[in-house]
Amino acid sequence: MQLTRQWLEQVVVGLGLCPFAAQPLNEGRVRIQHCQARDELALLHSLHEELHRLDQTPASQLETTLLVIPHLLADFRGFNAFLDKVDALLTEFSWQGIYQVASFHPQYCFAGTAPGDAGNLTNRAPFPLLHLIREDSLTTVLADVQHPEEIPQRNIQRMNTLNESQLRKLFPWLFNKA
Repeated sequence: MQLTRQWLEQVVVGLGLCPFAAQPLNEGRVRIQHCQARDELALLHSLHEELHRLDQTPASQLETTLLVIPHLLADFRGFNAFLDKVDALLTEFSWQGIYQVASFHPQYCFAGTAPGDAGNLTNRAPFPLLHLIREDSLTTVLADVQHPEEIPQRNIQRMNTLNESQLRKLFPWLFNKA
């Protein structure tokens, strides 16, 4: 859990990748839940529980959840394929338009990019991770951000400015492989 929180504080908030993450984090409204699932069905059950928790808890108390998946979906292709099941769950329980799920993974690679492209670092986390986001909260904060469509490009540019020492400090799990 420490590594995930460190990534959230130093990379997501520290580098300003998400301009609206600092406030809920500082206010204690971000839940980091390590999922102990060892199969996809158990993971879907945990995901359902976390979405239900968001349903039952006002955003003033719980804005968002990071569902960390340390024991499953280590391969990025399998993780990416699993996202279809996430979408199906949102549809089945009528959560589309209420929540969206952003994905992060240690091997994250955007379509059309090489694995080593610095832009992929914007979605690289220490573990496979599903970020459960309230759509209404996102709409509210985006209304106050100038040119929100430019956020991804700014984030890629920011990643391209990091030197190797900074990368090793911010993404130690990418360098500490046996």
